[in-house]
Amino acid sequence: MKKNGALYLSHAAVIAALYVALTYLSNMLGLWEIRFSEALCILPYFTAAAVPGLTIGCILANLLTGCALWDVVFGSLATFIGAFAAHLLRKKSWLFAPWPNIIANTLVVPLILRYVYLDTSRTLPGLFAYMAVSEIVSAGVLGYMLLKALKKHERIFQM
Repeated sequence: MKKNGALYLSHAAVIAALYVALTYLSNMLGLWEIRFSEALCILPYFTAAAVPGLTIGCILANLLTGCALWDVVFGSLATFIGAFAAHLLRKKSWLFAPWPNIIANTLVVPLILRYVYLDTSRTLPGLFAYMAVSEIVSAGVLGYMLLKALKKHERIFQM
């Protein structure tokens, strides 16, 4: 089957826009580390367009919500690595879908919090634990719920 470039680009753009909108919603509700947008990180299971979509969405969300430059760079890099790894693992099992993102953000974001934002409210191991729980809720629990709902409609991702 020949891939449709316009459809790929439109899928990526919609995913990026959803990521930004859901990040804004989380921030408006005061949920700084429970980003609803993290649930979208299961989308590489369905489509390769999710890799650039999530990455660009994360860059835009971080820029538009006033994050520091290093957060924009390294936070978005963590999202890219998680999305890319999730896409590579898609043929193994749907159970792997959120885990690359959970792991990447759990390893990167606490370092951003400590060394960019100078967060000393917790120890560094405490920041890692806090981020792990946050990611398991955001990308894991919410991600699996989204994945279950989308599995019934997988055809919308076909190009």
